[in-house]
Amino acid sequence: MPDDLQTYQGVAYPWHCDHMGHMNVMFYVGKFDEASWHLLTSIGLGPAALKAAGRGMVALEQHITYRREVLAGDVLTVRSTLLDLRPKVLTLRHEMRDAATGEVVALMDLTTAHIDTVLRRATPFPDTVRETIRSQLS
Repeated sequence: MPDDLQTYQGVAYPWHCDHMGHMNVMFYVGKFDEASWHLLTSIGLGPAALKAAGRGMVALEQHITYRREVLAGDVLTVRSTLLDLRPKVLTLRHEMRDAATGEVVALMDLTTAHIDTVLRRATPFPDTVRETIRSQLS
């Protein structure tokens, strides 16, 4: 995987917009969440693999920076990068851009934990996943 990976592409629809006329924050989070799952799948932590192993991923912390309003009709892409790996925790960054202009419209730094879904506790990443992540850290 290159330093970053395109993990989302889509459009801001009118129903994504609030009374101010720009995309509401809940839709930024939704698009970033979709990007997260594409990134996680690319490193061996997709929904099917997690379910088969009795594992899951949970968000611990999110920081979003809004750089420019997104309006209805804006076509968007998200590129994602792995930033940090600890035994049970992964930090990544999503960069949302206007596909027409290339302008960065929002950033999200996300810290996630790998959990045992029965015990509901953080658990170490499998060795193979840890090695994949290490090889791709920025």
